[in-house]
Order: sequence, then C-alpha cells, then structure tokens
Amino acid sequence: MVSDGTWCEDLPGAPVHAAAYSPCAGPDGWAGAGARERGMATFDGFTREAIDFLTELAANNDRAWFQPRKADYERLLKRPLEDLCRALADELATRDLPLVSDPARSPFRIYRDIRFSRDKRPYTTHASASFSWRGAERDARLGAYFHFEPGRMSTGGGMWHPETPRLAAWRALVASDPTRVHAAIEDPGFVAEFGGVGGDRLTRVPAGYPKDHPDADLLRLKDVTFGRPLSDAEALSTDLPRILADSFARAMPVLRLLGGLAPAA
Repeated sequence: MVSDGTWCEDLPGAPVHAAAYSPCAGPDGWAGAGARERGMATFDGFTREAIDFLTELAANNDRAWFQPRKADYERLLKRPLEDLCRALADELATRDLPLVSDPARSPFRIYRDIRFSRDKRPYTTHASASFSWRGAERDARLGAYFHFEPGRMSTGGGMWHPETPRLAAWRALVASDPTRVHAAIEDPGFVAEFGGVGGDRLTRVPAGYPKDHPDADLLRLKDVTFGRPLSDAEALSTDLPRILADSFARAMPVLRLLGGLAPAA
C-alpha cells in the first residue's frame, strides 16, 4: 500500500461478474431497510455526484479549488466511505471473515504526503480503504482493499511490498510446499473472481533458488496481489458492503495462506 492509498497501478483481475450486483438493492431496498430491521449498520451508497466531484478534483487539484468544496467532499465521499466501513464490518462478522473494517482506521486520507515528492498536487483523486488481516492490524500492506475512482473502480487485496521477513517466508513456502501454495492460488472460486495473483517481479530468481525452479514466477514476486474491476453499478450500489464481502470471501484461500506466513525471527 502506498501513502496515497493505492495498492498498485494495475491489479490482475477477472471480468466483473454481473451476479455480484443486485439491481433490486436501493436506498429503500434490501440493503437499506433490511439492514435496519436486522440492527446492522446501514449504507446509503455513493452517488454519481461523488464521481463528478473526483473528476473535477483531478482537473483542479489545488487548495484554491478544494477548500471551498471541502464540505462537499465530506458529504459525498468521506462520510459514505466511513459508513461503508461500518456496514462492511457487519458483513465480515456475519461471515466470520478475519478482516478488520474500521471507519476510523480503514479509509485513507485525501491529503497526499508531498514532503519528499516531486509531485506537489495536494490531494488524491480517489477514495480508498484497506481492511487489514486480523492479527496484523499494524500492517496495512496485508489484507483487502477498495478503490473508488472514476473509470478505475476496483477491489482486491494480498500483500503489497511486504517487509523482507514476510517476503522471505512466502518464497520459502513456495519452495517447500508448492502443493499448498497452488491449492490456494488455483482455488476455483478465487480464480473465477480474480483470475490469479500478480505483482511487481524481480528480473531474476532470487538468490538461493535454482534459476530453473518450476515456480520461478512465484519466487520472483515482490508483491502477491490480486484484484478485479468494479462496475459503476457495483460501486454505486447500496449493496456494496455485501458485494465486497462476497469478493473477500472468495479471496480467503489466498488471504489465509498469506496471513499464515511465519516470518523467521
């Protein structure tokens, strides 16, 4: 995860599944009234106006434009993203998925850290949130992710630029127990949802492993990430918490594998 809340430039992903979106869900449909009846957190959804706001921000990325519209940002993006995190937390708990969705900690700030960057644009032009693997809450680079950006809506997860011990543990597992690794990354539900795992790679197999190792592509990974695009219909649906939870459930074989890595002391 980079400081502006982006996992990577292009997550590997499969085509969006129409079945993941329920056209019947709406402000007064299952995701709204039903959730209220069950005592769960409610989510009223993002709006087209939120997409328009981000499009305009991309064209006017400066304080002079943003400051008079800060209240619009909070209404259209900040508060809905926090509501999404609350509703998603209920969905995760219902399914017993070990991911943490916290409205105070999961969303990324819109303000970019530009202290050491040549790019001095002060704001990110997307909204995003990370959902840490339970037990690794301090490591925002391991878990699941949601990205809301005009033309680039997506969800995914994995481990992004992990620390050296965790990456070493991944490579050791690939070498010592390839059957277990392939069972996770080739799980039919995971592959149908996300296509496979990917990420930045070394140009060569890392030291200590044969150059002709049968899993050289996995050993060369510097990240182990996955993702899929979201349609605007999915991203704007009041059923988005369920849509994300469905995707994360299908990612569990890989997330459990990564979450269970035991870095050497």
